[in-house]
Amino acid sequence: MNWFDFVILLVKVVGVFAFLLVTVLFVIWLERKVVALMQTRVGPNRVGPFGLFQSVADGIKLFFKEDVRPSQADRWLYPLAPILMMVPAFLSVSVLPFGRNFGTQNAQLTDLNVGILFILAMGSLQVYGIVLAGWAAGSNYPLLGGIRSSAQMISYEIAQGLSLVGVFMLAGTLSAAGIVAAQHGTFEVHLGGLHFPVFPRWYLVQQLPMFIVFLLAGIAETNRAPFDLPEAETELVGGYHTEYSGVKFALFFLAEYLNMITVSAVATTLFLGGPDGPIFHNPTWLQWLWPILWFVAKVYLFLFLFIWLRATLPRLRFDKLMAFGWKVLIPFALLWIPVTALMIIQPFPAGWRRGLGLVAAIVLVLLLLSLLFTREAPEAPEEKRPAPRGSAP
Repeated sequence: MNWFDFVILLVKVVGVFAFLLVTVLFVIWLERKVVALMQTRVGPNRVGPFGLFQSVADGIKLFFKEDVRPSQADRWLYPLAPILMMVPAFLSVSVLPFGRNFGTQNAQLTDLNVGILFILAMGSLQVYGIVLAGWAAGSNYPLLGGIRSSAQMISYEIAQGLSLVGVFMLAGTLSAAGIVAAQHGTFEVHLGGLHFPVFPRWYLVQQLPMFIVFLLAGIAETNRAPFDLPEAETELVGGYHTEYSGVKFALFFLAEYLNMITVSAVATTLFLGGPDGPIFHNPTWLQWLWPILWFVAKVYLFLFLFIWLRATLPRLRFDKLMAFGWKVLIPFALLWIPVTALMIIQPFPAGWRRGLGLVAAIVLVLLLLSLLFTREAPEAPEEKRPAPRGSAP
């Protein structure tokens, strides 16, 4: 490796780290602004132009706030939990391609041949951080929040992993760069011997039902509304991080938004072609910049979807949340895997294939709506029990 390649590698590492931090600050401001707009409010508008520096001010306040540790907290595991939440969130992005190339190097920190499995493994490690945060605080409410959150994350990790099997089967690789390369090209329409490009060959078209499953499981994985049960204020105050304050609470907050960025980047890579743009030919000038811009635009599209859902949908009840993961998402993903295998072995006509995916996506959306609006059966009246001795009837 010559000095130029070393400088490019250093720029990539620092650039990705800076992009994640700046995106977290910007998304916090964007969420407050978008939710305020949807609720006919003003939102942050005092610190900096349009309130852009409000997130910076809040971060500075948290980092200089007094760090209070409960007397019953574990001495070693209590400060370790927020680190176990934040570090995997940073490492997950290191295997995703965010552009084409810089000189002789790819626009990717590292290209693992099992890159997507590495991302799933990093997401699984965060469960340990949540469990340790709830247990090490030495309080009952954080422990309950940690148990609920770990149950939710483990359940939806299964559906999230199953939703990616179809992509692996179509691409024939677990490498993120290989999956992006398998999505190159366009769907074409043949008219009179002419070929007209219609839509990019993204797996969003062939795996639309799995894309919806992945998106729903990703929202539940990141503990975002309407699946933010671990932080239900009316029941558990703040969930597993109730007893954390100052910089440790800031790390939990940072990890949550980093997980949103990771889910958005993975969805962009696996289903929307990664750095490939929807247009068929990028301009010839600054060819290295256009793939990065397309990738960032797709990531922010998913981040806006996260914010939109928070401002729109009510929070689910916990038993409905778990039932939806185990009784709807997981069986549906298991059912779609053999359908994908059948499409690979015995390809259907293009119109049939797209129609089948659209019908399956509509069925999945209807199942979700039925879960949200299903009425409960009336409870049976309690039997009259005799009053205990010594008490009035």
